[in-house]
Amino acid sequence: MKENTSKEWKGVVLVLIGALLFSAKAVIVKLTYRYEISAIGSLFFRMVFAFPFLAWMAWKAEREEGKTTLTKKDIFNIIFMGVVGYYLASLFDFLGLKYISAGLERIILFVYPTIVVLLSFLFLKKKIHTREVFSLILTYTGVFLAYGQDVQLGSAKDVSLGAFFILLSALTYAIYLMGSGSIIPKLGARKFTAWALIISSFAVFIHFAIFGTYQELIQPLSFYALAFVMGTVNTVVPAVFVSEGIKRVGSKTAAIVGSVGPMSTLFLAYLLLDEPITILHSIGTLFVLTGVFWISTAKKAKEVSV
Repeated sequence: MKENTSKEWKGVVLVLIGALLFSAKAVIVKLTYRYEISAIGSLFFRMVFAFPFLAWMAWKAEREEGKTTLTKKDIFNIIFMGVVGYYLASLFDFLGLKYISAGLERIILFVYPTIVVLLSFLFLKKKIHTREVFSLILTYTGVFLAYGQDVQLGSAKDVSLGAFFILLSALTYAIYLMGSGSIIPKLGARKFTAWALIISSFAVFIHFAIFGTYQELIQPLSFYALAFVMGTVNTVVPAVFVSEGIKRVGSKTAAIVGSVGPMSTLFLAYLLLDEPITILHSIGTLFVLTGVFWISTAKKAKEVSV
């Protein structure tokens, strides 16, 4: 009994730390934008520093779990999910952070479970139950409250554009979650995540090679330090922690513990970016957390954040 309790507590701690580190990513991205860097440039450096560890994760998973026989369709699905679920979702996220606060970014991005419900209703003909209807209403009311507050504090055009990009990020990530369900049981969550991230890294490298500039590669040492933290502490480490935590406590408990993300981002952005925390931000965040909590406790979550 004690062993099970200890195992669960370790799982909760791992998921909690992972969620906090994932959420801090938005703040670090905003800090990199204080330098002469584009969205794709910042994303490029994130994946450059993450890539060696991702390759090691894939190699370790292959060695421990053995090779999996995949069909051409399976390989196509992995490539597609890597491009849509991580490359596009991350790209839209980094673009959005050029225009909106880190706090609003995390609030909007956190609604992806509700998008899964809506997509399942539209394309898979799955029913939306009364509890889910109330969850959707509460969640998007919270988003509009936080959005409205940011519009008052900044440029309506910029906030709207940024919110649109973050919503696209949440949408592409929701599509990834829906599409990965068929391949994860065959390949394994750890192996699939590692390969999807490696594929997304190559997509980012190609994108930067075409649209990036040589000047962006030359940055002060302080920028490289931020990029290293973003690629390791805010990408690889939380991916491992959350994955190990889910093994110990299950995906539903992990989803509940992970809901600390948006609130932690608000406080970290306040401390490091001087972003204000208003009553509407707090109420909006509470609405979103409650709405997503209701949906997440009724569904299994299998996420690694963008």
